[in-house]
Amino acid sequence: MYIPTAFAEKDQAKLHAFMEAYSFGLLVSTQQGQPFASHLPFLLDRTRGPCGTLIGHMARANPQWRGLDGQEVLAIFSGPHAYISPTWYESDTVVPTWNYVAVHAYGPFHSIEEPQELTELLTAAVRTYEQSRPEPWQLDSNADFFQKLLRAIVGFRIEISRLEGKWKLNQNHPHERRQRVIRVLQAAAHPDAQEIARLMAAAGEKTAGPAT
Repeated sequence: MYIPTAFAEKDQAKLHAFMEAYSFGLLVSTQQGQPFASHLPFLLDRTRGPCGTLIGHMARANPQWRGLDGQEVLAIFSGPHAYISPTWYESDTVVPTWNYVAVHAYGPFHSIEEPQELTELLTAAVRTYEQSRPEPWQLDSNADFFQKLLRAIVGFRIEISRLEGKWKLNQNHPHERRQRVIRVLQAAAHPDAQEIARLMAAAGEKTAGPAT
């Protein structure tokens, strides 16, 4: 990913938190010399490997997993984004842009087909995504229909070898311009715009440093 220095985010804990918050990502690989992508939910085990390990599953009918063991893949996590109009800067010689946050995770792909490991993977996924509900749904791994569905999926793990984070939040503009953009985004109705405003404010505090 192209990341100018001003937009680079290298704090691994922050990147991990982002991946967990925006865990529905894009798995990208190469199939017979052509790019192939699947939109999938991912779980992150922060403690496994130096950069963590991603775990997930896909339909067995999805050809992406076949012949992929050991090959490097890319998982893309996209967060909030917002269009930035040059009129908000109240300045000349500026152009439209787009503010956004994204994380790219790279690592070797390994398929999981053993029933017990697959069951543990699915149990963890259900627990993660149901835990905030008032009455969480429980997975019954002994049910006949579950065993049938288990044969229709393939799990996978990706031990992350490299993480890239891009927080493109107008850090390359003067403080006054950034504040004008933040005020417009804060007043917007779309939650993505409001979240970008919050992230811009936080990034401004980080770059400003302590008062002297």
